Amino acid sequence: MGQLTASRELASGVEEVWTLAADPNGFEKWLTLHQKWKSDIPAQLAVGVQMTEVISMMGMPNTITWTVDEYSAPNVLAISGIGMAGVKMSIKFDVEPAEAGCVFILSANFEGQMIVGALGKAIETQGGKELEASLDQFAQLL
Repeated sequence: MGQLTASRELASGVEEVWTLAADPNGFEKWLTLHQKWKSDIPAQLAVGVQMTEVISMMGMPNTITWTVDEYSAPNVLAISGIGMAGVKMSIKFDVEPAEAGCVFILSANFEGQMIVGALGKAIETQGGKELEASLDQFAQLL
């Protein structure tokens, strides 16, 4: 099981960060794991809404059907799903006010029979790099 978290303090306000972070139409612009959508993107996210996405880590694509577990604008979006080979994954976006703008926290958890031993460690290392790269791209878009 891998649990990863990365955060970035941003000079932008909570609403501006939330608008970009919580819009699945924009994931391809900043979320490095995102490859493409395999389903229609919902017009509005809400708890229980589902969407199917192809993600890729270490060159290995996986199709995940996400369910929105938590949606509390403008602060929290949490999604979880199960992909091929029983890989379970969750992603959470937290946007918190800060003195000079806000802090954007990006968390990911993953588990499954394939994610053990050396492969699990490699995925955990790469996942941390993906989160940091995603935050870099996100900050550039603001």
